Amino acid sequence: MAQKGVQLGQETLSCSICLDLLKDPVTVPCGHSYCMNCIKSHWDQEDEKTIYSCPQCRQDFTPRPVLRKSTMLADLVEELKKTGLQAAPADHCYAGSDDVACDVCTGRKLKACKSCLQCLASYCEKHLQPHFELPVFKKHKLVEPSKKLQENVCSRHDEVMKMFCRTDQQSICYLCPVDEHKGHDTVSAAAERTERQRELGVSRQNIQQRIQDGEKDVKLLQQEVEAINGSADKIVGNSEKIFTELIRLMEKRRSDVKQQVRSQQQTEVSRVRELQEKLEQEITELKRRDAELEKLSHTEDHNQFLHDYPSLSPLNKSTPSSSIKIRPLRYFEDVTAAVSEVRDKLQDVLREKLTNISQTVTEVDVLLSEPEPEPKTRAEFLKYSCDITLDPNTAHTRLLLSDENRKVTRTKETNPYSSHPDRFTNYCQVLSKESLTGRCYWEVKCVGEVVYVAVTYKNIRRAGSSDECWFGGNDKSWMLYCDNNRYNFYYNNVRTPVSGPQSSRVGVYLDHRAGILSFYSISKTMTLLHRVQTTFTQPLHAGLRLDYVGASAELCKLK
Repeated sequence: MAQKGVQLGQETLSCSICLDLLKDPVTVPCGHSYCMNCIKSHWDQEDEKTIYSCPQCRQDFTPRPVLRKSTMLADLVEELKKTGLQAAPADHCYAGSDDVACDVCTGRKLKACKSCLQCLASYCEKHLQPHFELPVFKKHKLVEPSKKLQENVCSRHDEVMKMFCRTDQQSICYLCPVDEHKGHDTVSAAAERTERQRELGVSRQNIQQRIQDGEKDVKLLQQEVEAINGSADKIVGNSEKIFTELIRLMEKRRSDVKQQVRSQQQTEVSRVRELQEKLEQEITELKRRDAELEKLSHTEDHNQFLHDYPSLSPLNKSTPSSSIKIRPLRYFEDVTAAVSEVRDKLQDVLREKLTNISQTVTEVDVLLSEPEPEPKTRAEFLKYSCDITLDPNTAHTRLLLSDENRKVTRTKETNPYSSHPDRFTNYCQVLSKESLTGRCYWEVKCVGEVVYVAVTYKNIRRAGSSDECWFGGNDKSWMLYCDNNRYNFYYNNVRTPVSGPQSSRVGVYLDHRAGILSFYSISKTMTLLHRVQTTFTQPLHAGLRLDYVGASAELCKLK
């Protein structure tokens, strides 16, 4: 009896919102009690309504009641806590909003521990006992508590669905085969479950096998990652060591040249200084002798003049001016020319060798896979179409961009572009804003005289009029020259005549990894004009050039 009293007290002193013992208990005007924070939070959600209600009896209050702590309830809660029986026994665990409640309990319901598929009801531990004790319930199927029991009832006949229609692939009751599912392939739900369970077992075996295979592959790939990282770290270390040695060698050569120049500088300066001092001494002596002669020339006594004149010492032999030979503005300039020649040759070697190194690095391919076949039809090419636009920061000032930076037109006047280091200064060229890697396809519509369609590395030179600046004039760009009568292909300032049907539309296909660049004439048919097989070491950009006023080119929308 004492325990029942404690349980009753705990139920009475529990908050119906949080289902826990009251914390800072307050009582609303209708008499129901809640935790201070619980009822505040509940009413805060109703602020927009200006009418507040009790969560239990739904009585409305206007205005919002003022809440004050109930001292008596707080004392009772503290007394209940001191009994050490705050937690209710397991069979008196009440159902919350997310729990399945017992369908038999009256008043405040307990949590269900099982649901019965025959009774279509859920039971707490107390009300479940008849299912274990009475023979009539022995064949009932008990499952974990479920809120979806009504889904097992046929909506047409209001009977438990214990059968399965294989024709319509749905659960049915025993009356359904009489009318709606008449003549269908029907079996018991248990038989269908057995068949599906067998299929499920096979599926699980397949999944588990795939998991095992996948885990093996993951382990293999992890080992491959470690091997790649180890190899890369080793190579980076070796490369750093070699480049450090190369830098030290260059530093030593620089020091040697500096020392030789300074030594020769000192020698030559000493020779010049020596000759300079000798000449200065001669000048001093000559000035002294000139002073003597001037003094003698002013002697008024003729006899004295004739007496002193023979005593004058003869002049020393002067240093001939022809012995002083100066090479104006030369000095060590030849050394600079020699060092510049070494630099140029070293740059050529480094450019060639570093390109080979880059190619070697990019050829590292751990995952060996069959390469995709190259497209054959225009429909296949269009699968790789890319949406590219022109970059205003690269456009020459006599190029006007329009149509969302897809079209460029050559103008006679200068366009008001701001200064930018990426802008072409001499050639009327422009680059795409997007970089191109992987497989890409785009088409260019050409209007007017001579349009140049190109691809190039981003580091192509922009300022000046050398071959390093124009598309096709260097080893950084590839260009197709198109006019109304002929095609020409340019790379590294080498022209290659190209034959093919004339068209105002040119297609460009790039497979960056495979090193393939192809140009096509697009009309009713698609004709290959020129194909390049090389190794690309950097991402590429599309390029356009217009030399004649009024000519235009447009990057076509293909998607």
